[in-house]
Amino acid sequence: MQVPALSHVSVMLEEAVDGWFTRADGVYVDGTFGRGGHSRALLQRLSPHGRLIAFDKDPAAIAAATSESATRVSDPRFAIFHASFRDMRERLAEAGVSQVDGILLDLGVSSPQIDDPQRGFSFRFDGPLDMRMDPTRGESAADFLARADQRQIAQVVKDYGEERFALPIAKALVARRESGNPVRTTGELSEVVARAVKTREPGQNPATRTFQALRIFVNAELEELEQTLSDTVDLLAPGGHLAVISFHSLEDRIVKTFIARESKAEYDRRAPFAEPRPTRLVSLGRIRPSQAEVEANPRSRSAILRVAERKPAGEQPA
Repeated sequence: MQVPALSHVSVMLEEAVDGWFTRADGVYVDGTFGRGGHSRALLQRLSPHGRLIAFDKDPAAIAAATSESATRVSDPRFAIFHASFRDMRERLAEAGVSQVDGILLDLGVSSPQIDDPQRGFSFRFDGPLDMRMDPTRGESAADFLARADQRQIAQVVKDYGEERFALPIAKALVARRESGNPVRTTGELSEVVARAVKTREPGQNPATRTFQALRIFVNAELEELEQTLSDTVDLLAPGGHLAVISFHSLEDRIVKTFIARESKAEYDRRAPFAEPRPTRLVSLGRIRPSQAEVEANPRSRSAILRVAERKPAGEQPA
């Protein structure tokens, strides 16, 4: 089997950096470094006094940023942590940073992750069914399927993959496991799902939703996103920007709901004459990739960029 070159094209590069950037001497966070496309573009806009702190829980991304290679980011204004963006508040405090001028979260799986069969993210290549963003920690997708009961598997596939054939898929996976041949590779999982899914969506592999569901579950992606979003408002300085690139409806719904909630005053119905909690964010809009970008990089087709600005502390809604 021929494996493609492990390259990566950052989605909505200019649009994301435009939304993320506020001032040249600011402090910024890239919550998902990946292969550093967005980080490198931002560094080009920073003054000598600017600062960029990146996070990634994938050891391969950390190696790409720090090893002696062409991908290394050699810039005194740049630092990177091997950590999830969930740990952003704690790690920034350790670095002596209490507030920042911009935070970027690119929630997509990078091309090197997808295209490496050993990572187990894709049904296009047969390899170990791992799916962990950080393969040094936690439970792999294969280990989860080896110990979870039918109800648990069906719930994960339904909730995180929005798969209507979740129950037949779970039954098939448990039946195979009970026969003494549990699913351990991406190819085996694809075969089981293909037999269980009775109605096919045009242009989509029948295993797409199941792979998405297991990846989201194994990496606790939605839980980490919700926790991180709640931390970003206090971390952003007044006028600071939050930019989030989502790739499927579950995560975009979380981002959209969060920005909408923080953009509205909250009233305590039990105390109708009390002052409302002031709004903390203002939405700066929603952006989709251009047709030219989608044609050049088909993986960008589902991307949505949402940007919000931190309002001055205590400012009341108009």
